[in-house]
Amino acid sequence: YSLSCTQCFSTSSTSCNGSSITCLSGYQCGAQYTTTTIGSEINIDYTKTCFPQNQCNVNGSLTTTGVRVKSAVSCCNTDNCTPTVPTLPGDSSVSNGLTCRACASADSTWCYTSDTIQCTGSENMCLLYTTKYSGTGSLSGAIRGCSTKSLCDIGSQSYTINGLTIETKYICTSGSMGLQKAFYLPAVICLFFLKLLI
Repeated sequence: YSLSCTQCFSTSSTSCNGSSITCLSGYQCGAQYTTTTIGSEINIDYTKTCFPQNQCNVNGSLTTTGVRVKSAVSCCNTDNCTPTVPTLPGDSSVSNGLTCRACASADSTWCYTSDTIQCTGSENMCLLYTTKYSGTGSLSGAIRGCSTKSLCDIGSQSYTINGLTIETKYICTSGSMGLQKAFYLPAVICLFFLKLLI
């Protein structure tokens, strides 16, 4: 049986309205809530769409120099249900001993510099986060920094809303450059890359 779920996107609140889509078998109706803090500015992103079960009810965070992203997903399993607003992880300033490379690129899915960042709290993985946007516009970007393992373990994702296709993933390691799994983060990161271009 395949659920029907509302698909929509908002950058101003933790609610949105949109059309109903039919999910793949095994998917649930989900909501992803993400905050991106760039300096003193906080951007929010709220997306409702179909999520695979292993991405449901998970939260995590990533940090690079000057940028902190928190993200969480909640799900429900009836047709066109409304998931509860996902709960974001808390903050921690306690160093966990891990040091990761830190960089950001606004025009490529790769970045690498000698800059480093000291990881804190449960962000015990080093990551390279990449994103590609296509359709109504094209954009690519990369962030390297610290991440919680919960994000790295989820997987990769690609979806299309209102003509914009978003492909994102995490490439995570425990401190070396070996590859792990990938995870989706939504289009609010686009705002960060656009700010780099301005």
